[in-house]
Amino acid sequence: MTLQMTMTETARAFFEACETGGGWAACAPFCSPEASFSCQSRALADTHTLEAYAEWMKGLLVPLPDGRYELKGFAADADRDVVLAFAVFHGTHTGEGGPVPPTGRAAAADYVYAMEFAGGKITHMTKIWNDAESLAALGWA
Repeated sequence: MTLQMTMTETARAFFEACETGGGWAACAPFCSPEASFSCQSRALADTHTLEAYAEWMKGLLVPLPDGRYELKGFAADADRDVVLAFAVFHGTHTGEGGPVPPTGRAAAADYVYAMEFAGGKITHMTKIWNDAESLAALGWA
């Protein structure tokens, strides 16, 4: 990351690193070290740091090896230092891992990342996602 990256460029670089399973090693340059995380879902109820979330996403691509995102929208609110990313995550449970043996079932999950910035880095991210629908589609609930 260069010092010249805009908030939007930083958010996009983080989004791509996170969604492709780069884990914290790939996401850390775009975030403050103590960046927090929140999501009103049972699947992520115990995840409170962006580092933990980035590692969770990395781990999700083990049981869903074809996991990928379809970016639908990306917007910056410079007055509030927030960037929003709207996407659909697609994945099929064909790999080992997850709460049950591979089901062969697929999910397409809408979600939004609301990334808050300070000092040019992400300091907090809220994920808006209906985990119950995703888990049911995969046969995990």
